[in-house]
Amino acid sequence: MNRLDPRVQLLWVASAAVSALVVGAVLFAVVTFLSPPFLPSWTPYAAAAVVFLFGALAAVARYRSWGYEVREDSLYLERGVFTRVRTVVPFVRIQHVDSSRGPIERVVGLASTVVYTAGSRGADVAVPGLTADGADELRERLKRLAIRSEGDDAV
Repeated sequence: MNRLDPRVQLLWVASAAVSALVVGAVLFAVVTFLSPPFLPSWTPYAAAAVVFLFGALAAVARYRSWGYEVREDSLYLERGVFTRVRTVVPFVRIQHVDSSRGPIERVVGLASTVVYTAGSRGADVAVPGLTADGADELRERLKRLAIRSEGDDAV
């Protein structure tokens, strides 16, 4: 089973930090402008710390639970902290494959590979936390395997 690049944890922890800042700012505004008697002045700081701590721990657990494998006839993904999700994407169902690098991913040096499948709306899976070269390599490998498997599914 292939693991994600450990730097993806930085992205997920940064996301937790942003969430903590938003929660803290909203509660700070409530405490400052509404002055409810049931909320002490330290509430925004405590809430932000709890949100950040929970998010950071969830990022580490999420990283540890994530894995993928290119099998003989399919892409297998396993992920999920609270709910384990196992996804099998047969190569014959792959429509196209993209590599993407958002601005924050570029800063950290990471990329994602997105696999679009035949099916209903939202029928796609993403493998985040890959190096740029790793995402391109996975994209090309899946593309080759999908093209090769087209003959297996011909009518």
